[in-house]
Amino acid sequence: MTAAAGPLVFAHRGASADLPEHTLVAYERALADGADGLECDVRLTRDGHLVCVHDRRLDRTSTGRGLVSARTLAELDQYDFGSWHPGARGAVERVPVLTLDRLVRTVLDGARPVRLLIETKHPSRYGSDVERRLVALLSRYGLTRPGPRDQVRVTVMSFSPLALRRIQALAPRLPTVLLLEVVPPGIRLRRLPFGARVGGPAVDLVRARPAIVEALRSGGNGIYVWTVNEPADIDLVIGHGVDGIITDRPRAVLDRLGR
Repeated sequence: MTAAAGPLVFAHRGASADLPEHTLVAYERALADGADGLECDVRLTRDGHLVCVHDRRLDRTSTGRGLVSARTLAELDQYDFGSWHPGARGAVERVPVLTLDRLVRTVLDGARPVRLLIETKHPSRYGSDVERRLVALLSRYGLTRPGPRDQVRVTVMSFSPLALRRIQALAPRLPTVLLLEVVPPGIRLRRLPFGARVGGPAVDLVRARPAIVEALRSGGNGIYVWTVNEPADIDLVIGHGVDGIITDRPRAVLDRLGR
């Protein structure tokens, strides 16, 4: 990415302001809107499948109840993951849970470059199995050793430094992002832990402590800010010259960037 190109725009859980988060239609809308990349969260089902669900519980974004981790994929397939969202009102068909495998296949089948940001969610009852299963899936598609000519390039993110350490051990060529809601004690922003070369501060943190941007940059780190939706916040992070903007409204950010 050159300086003239401006920041990369990542669709947070898809075009999730308009359509139900973590659904294939939300990701397809984001790609149609021109997003440079897609962001998703992954959790493990009881039978070891990676599914794109943010919350530990099913209650907010599906017709199911209880913990994602306590259900098999077949059980999750019985629920509707779209009807809760205003953008899906009037839809006749049930929206199934989205597996990471299907999302990866969708972007690989596309006709243009896509950056895929995958956040592993912790704490998890399955611990390091989350990262092991993720690396195994990415390996099947040849995505653990990114090259400059690859159409699809994956970056793994987490709030957990231990998760990033596992990714570094399992797939040392995969780039990683340390997500930051606050600045944890003992974390040196100029040198992020376990090989992470991108810091991912929340937009609230950038607003409250703008010096965090320069602290990250002074160590040669990239900066991806989440979740940037409001016009004032878009202008704020553009003014800081960040490398990536993670947003529920990718089309609005692209419009603000003149793209």
